Amino acid sequence: MVNKEEPSLEDVPRAVSLTSLLSEGDEPEEEFHDYEDIPNGTWDDIGLRSPSFSSSLVPEVPPTPMEGLPSTPSTPVIKVGWLNKNPPQGPHISSTARSYIYQKRWVKLDSDYLRYFDSDKDAYSKRFIPVSCISRVSGISDQKFEVITHNRTFVFRTESDAERKDWMQALQQAMEEQRRRAQLEPPCPGIPDQAGNLELRGVKNKLYVVVAGDKVLLYKNLEEYQLGIGITAIDMSVGNVKDTDRRSFDLTTPYRIFSFSTETELEKAEWLEAMQDAIAEALSTMDVAEQIWADAPNRLCADCGAPHPDWASINLCLVICKRCAGEHRWLGPSVSKVRSLKMDRKVWTEDLIELFHHLGNEAGRRFWAANVPPSEALHPSSSPEDRRHHLEAKYREGKYRRYHRFFGKQEELDKALCVAVTTTDLEETQALLGCGAAINCFSGDPEAPTPLAVARQAGQRLQMEFLRNNQTSEMPRLDPVSLVEKHYSVIQPTVSHSGFLFKTASVAKPLQERRSREEFSRRWCVLSEGVLSYYENERAVVPNGEIRVSEIVCLSVPPSDAHGFDSTFEVYTETERMYLFGSESRDLAREWVRCIAKAFVPAHAEELLCRDFERLGRLSYKAGLSLQRTQEGWFALSRSELRVVFKESPSEEALQLRKLQELSIEGDKEVLVLVERGRTLYIQGERKLDFTGWLGAIQKAAASSGDTLSEQQLGDSDIPVIVYRCIDYITQCGLTSEGIYRKCGQTSKTQRVLESLRRDARSVHLKEGEHHVDDVSSALKRFLRDLPDGLFTRTQRSAWLDTAAIENEEEKISRYQELLGLLPPVNRATVKALISHLYCVQCFSETNQMNTHNLAIVFGPTLFQTDGQDYKVGRVVEDLIDHYVRVFSVDEEELRKQREEITAIVKMRVAGSASGTQHAGDFICTVYLEKKATETEQHVKIPASMTAQELTMEILDRRNVRIKEKDYWTCFEVNEREEAERPLHYTEKVLPILHSLGTDSHLVVKKYLAMEAMLMYLASKVGDTKHGMMKFREDRSLLGLGLPTGSFHDRYFMLNRSCLRLFKEIRNPKQHSGGPENSHKPEKEWPTKSLTIYLGVKKKLRPPTCWGLTVVHETEKRERQQWYLCCDTQMELREWFATFFLLQHGETVWPSEPSKVVRPAPESRLGSVSLIPLRGSENEMRRSVAAFTSDPLSAQSPP
Repeated sequence: MVNKEEPSLEDVPRAVSLTSLLSEGDEPEEEFHDYEDIPNGTWDDIGLRSPSFSSSLVPEVPPTPMEGLPSTPSTPVIKVGWLNKNPPQGPHISSTARSYIYQKRWVKLDSDYLRYFDSDKDAYSKRFIPVSCISRVSGISDQKFEVITHNRTFVFRTESDAERKDWMQALQQAMEEQRRRAQLEPPCPGIPDQAGNLELRGVKNKLYVVVAGDKVLLYKNLEEYQLGIGITAIDMSVGNVKDTDRRSFDLTTPYRIFSFSTETELEKAEWLEAMQDAIAEALSTMDVAEQIWADAPNRLCADCGAPHPDWASINLCLVICKRCAGEHRWLGPSVSKVRSLKMDRKVWTEDLIELFHHLGNEAGRRFWAANVPPSEALHPSSSPEDRRHHLEAKYREGKYRRYHRFFGKQEELDKALCVAVTTTDLEETQALLGCGAAINCFSGDPEAPTPLAVARQAGQRLQMEFLRNNQTSEMPRLDPVSLVEKHYSVIQPTVSHSGFLFKTASVAKPLQERRSREEFSRRWCVLSEGVLSYYENERAVVPNGEIRVSEIVCLSVPPSDAHGFDSTFEVYTETERMYLFGSESRDLAREWVRCIAKAFVPAHAEELLCRDFERLGRLSYKAGLSLQRTQEGWFALSRSELRVVFKESPSEEALQLRKLQELSIEGDKEVLVLVERGRTLYIQGERKLDFTGWLGAIQKAAASSGDTLSEQQLGDSDIPVIVYRCIDYITQCGLTSEGIYRKCGQTSKTQRVLESLRRDARSVHLKEGEHHVDDVSSALKRFLRDLPDGLFTRTQRSAWLDTAAIENEEEKISRYQELLGLLPPVNRATVKALISHLYCVQCFSETNQMNTHNLAIVFGPTLFQTDGQDYKVGRVVEDLIDHYVRVFSVDEEELRKQREEITAIVKMRVAGSASGTQHAGDFICTVYLEKKATETEQHVKIPASMTAQELTMEILDRRNVRIKEKDYWTCFEVNEREEAERPLHYTEKVLPILHSLGTDSHLVVKKYLAMEAMLMYLASKVGDTKHGMMKFREDRSLLGLGLPTGSFHDRYFMLNRSCLRLFKEIRNPKQHSGGPENSHKPEKEWPTKSLTIYLGVKKKLRPPTCWGLTVVHETEKRERQQWYLCCDTQMELREWFATFFLLQHGETVWPSEPSKVVRPAPESRLGSVSLIPLRGSENEMRRSVAAFTSDPLSAQSPP
């Protein structure tokens, strides 16, 4: 911030008195005497229709608004005087239809703008009209004349015809001069530094505010900004900005205080920074810039081509624009030393200016941008992300440079450099340094050992200037053989920095209270040679204290309002101490943070420094299969993204915290568990002080950050978790609840449910008995109604309603699909999830009495946020449900999965009622990897359609386990009580197995070592039958075969596709392929597919061999029978089990390419459905599901 003496508040009018500033149409409603500048008198409607752009985004607009800015006082005024003004009209309004209301205005005309004011003493205009926008000036009756623009006509009245003639001539001369200038020098399209909608105290509607150069301009809306017709311009040379509260700030001038408000604190910070830069711009000088711009190539940015660049990289000798300068600055002074042409006057010596004349942008482009493909080139409108990526590749990696003939030959590069610095060939020196020549290499001459000394000896002052500016530069050093390696980060340069900071006493526990400015002490701080020292003042010799960079474990940047200084940062050390520093300037604080981070972050993790962060440091973690040992990784928290550089992986990885499936804390706040689709990460806290800060920061980043859909916790399909939780619960518990969504829940309970979901929807598990479906349905409706921009967005709302009136069905569906594609991704996914859910609800309308029409009556006003008077809102919802399949392009496979889910819910309801057990809440299963242990457990949500192979791949993906050739990873059902386990066939559905598991059973994913031998046996096997002797033991109470129960007995078995037969005697081998003779009936037989085969026999039965099978048979009456078999060899056991596997599950025992199996994408409808019993009787359930599964496409809402 630029410090200037602010005028007294008593002497400066507040922005509440802005009626003199704005056009009459913008005045508060009680000031009803005027309606100027309102086409057809409909300003309120225009305000409703004007687009609401984020203030942080600069829209792409025509160049007209930025071709010139309202003139400064130094711009000569062509004509000035009092005129009577009529409100502006549309372009085709007849003179008879014009308003007869005139106001007296003070009007000024200069070469660029026509402006008018309330009085001749006002500093700020009510309106400015660019001369370039005026298409025609014509006279009309009664001393009037018209100023006609593209879509506005401004009418003025003079006191006499002579005066009218003078004004018209002056305007026409200004227009002619403007056209002539445009022909000689076409206007360059400009991009504002900041633009967007802001609230201005005292004004009813938001204004469109633009920060451009050294001015702040106010416009009614974006449309008028695009036309160039504005309200007023504020010269920032007399301005100052002041933070007032969380989302508001004041722009103070000697004439007025403008009080602005933003939507978020982040937006406010961006506006404050932009306006402070404008102040600095206004106070700068053009002397250096004009000298540098004397060379034509320097008039355009070296990187993006933007006009009039006023920043430079003094070591690269490039002139760059403000936007590129920000990214250069982020590369760090070791890559690019950024200075202003207008403000850093002390830097610009005569030698440096002359150096820029010899090198500058022309030479820089020939070297650094020699090989830039057109598709990768930057443009003035390029995004910050594109700029950063391009400049990183260009200057840090040297991707596009022109390679010197000695590239890759270090000795020859160094020798050539020592020769080049003795000449005037600066481009050769630039090329040699840029291709890896060592700037401090030994020249071979002890009297002039370095290139700088050689240049001094040769009297080459410009070579000396160039070398001095690059003494600490970090040039790209890429291996010519492998250009993908980044050798520039192998050797970490020494980081140094110094300046005044404000510091508090160090503490050994987290700060709980805000530190005021009075608690900070001003200290001179120096970062050098791996030590951060702080002194009493800049003249002190002995430091008050110091922090060794090697002991720093974490660097944190609190929010701007956390302490008395707007910009603060925290340094944590291994000794469990925290040091709090503050700065008056945000830029200074950012530079300190960047320097400290670069000093303590190792080279392999410096990729984390490429973006802003709230927290950075090293932590211990466990991941993948390496859960036995702790490793150290580097972490950076940026908004809702946690970026990590793991020890085993040199590249950066990112976790989207708002998309986590699970976030939990184990132990006494010692382990943070993050479960993301494809991985599980255990972060351990070795140091309590910094880890406590990490816990709070990550939990805050993973929570919902606002009221809009995109700011909520999101699932894999971009559906907000709060919506998914409600839809999921009602799908399971409320499909047959009469009047679902029509009935309202209890207000207090609904509020509690909604508050808990807003706070942390991921941790909320809605359960039957604890939450009533009507409370949950009311919470969902209230959430959707309270969305700031609505589900269908305000800008598109009218288009959706208009589509409902289209009579042609094909045209209507096509239009709905177009509108759906225009919605933001999160809104689009949420609409589909909700309509899919309502489609299922209406399929049960016989039971719940909520057909399509009834649902539309409820949800129309909710989704469009109306009072219910407009019938079209219900019509839209009804159309979307009726045409759900076509509008959302739902294929047969997706419909089939919906039917399976609903059918599974009903079956579980019936089974739960029969057994007296009920399942409530989201069905999350615990699955183990390789063995049952706390560190190997994974919590997985199981949909009805998930197969054993999909579950296996899910677990392996989470733990980053790579499947090698002949690795047969399989999901096993383990029964601890029976000491047996069963490998699941890869096509088996997991959900029925989970619900049949007892308390002594669990699932584990591990390698099936016997699978290869089984596959070899089956490949060589002829036929699909198996017979032979096995030792048999039965439980008499279950089988009743009359055999002794105390031991195993030899029995002969025959297995084929239909059944397993048991014989007391050995059969004739000739009859093995067929059935036994009628005189030799089997003692017992069981259907093959009714048997469940487990590997293993519990030890207390004293099996005769260690190769046993446990066989379970469930009768038609659901009676469970169990017996045991033992084989003589391991190979025999594998052969029997392989044959069972083959006969029970078809021809394929193992997929042909198991490692390439792709998990199906999560359901965009509502993800996996956890199983909770439905309300209603079983008969009602069966009838509803029968209708649903028979033909879901035939469900039509009643007329």
